[in-house]
Amino acid sequence: MTTSFAPGTIALVGAGPGDPDLLTLRALRAIRSADVIVLDRLIGQGILDLIPDTAQRIDAGKEGFGPSTPQAQIHAAMIGAARDGARVVRLKSGDPGIFGRLEEELDALDAAGIAWQIVPGLTAASAAAATLGQPLTARGRNGALTILTGHDVQGFADQDWRGLARPGAVAAIYMGKAASRYLQGRLMMHGAPPDTPVTLVENASRPDQRIHAATLATLPATAQLCSGPAVILWGLAPRAALSALPAALEA
Repeated sequence: MTTSFAPGTIALVGAGPGDPDLLTLRALRAIRSADVIVLDRLIGQGILDLIPDTAQRIDAGKEGFGPSTPQAQIHAAMIGAARDGARVVRLKSGDPGIFGRLEEELDALDAAGIAWQIVPGLTAASAAAATLGQPLTARGRNGALTILTGHDVQGFADQDWRGLARPGAVAAIYMGKAASRYLQGRLMMHGAPPDTPVTLVENASRPDQRIHAATLATLPATAQLCSGPAVILWGLAPRAALSALPAALEA
């Protein structure tokens, strides 16, 4: 591990949810000084526009239940470029430590003897909740926040559904559109009321962002309205005051 971005090293950088204004200064410096950038699929166009023309771009996109770059191929691309003396940025959407396969990549870099650093980024749940005008935690409502992914089927099934079904519980569910009916069934089975608020924020922070306000009863149907990546915010509804603002709010 290193804190300097020297030739032959790798920075694993969080690009945030997509809005370039939400990129950290440290992430921006790394992007601007990179020789090679290994890109995730969901990087926002505004952030892609910040990549220098001199930097080589390597597409390492993964799509849930769709075409994906094998993880071993991503490791090989990063390690090969670093061994050639390049400053390598592994650019990940959101925060690299939240459902970003970060541990797998760090293990590969350690095994190869490549120095690395992590540059954290703003995760999509934070941007999505801010869009709703809601805090992810609130005194007297929820003293804990659950972050889970619907892509890991085994891990999804092992969640504390009884705890999530309790009044006031809040969760941010990533990659959960395809699992929305399963999510609905599990929560109702454990006593969650059908009118519990659920909001899907599609393309959080981007120009094409859309807010889909729903309830547990309407969650599967609402999920079908989302064509882009969406964060499901369980237990949160858009703040009422947002109805007076110009926003892409959909029931």
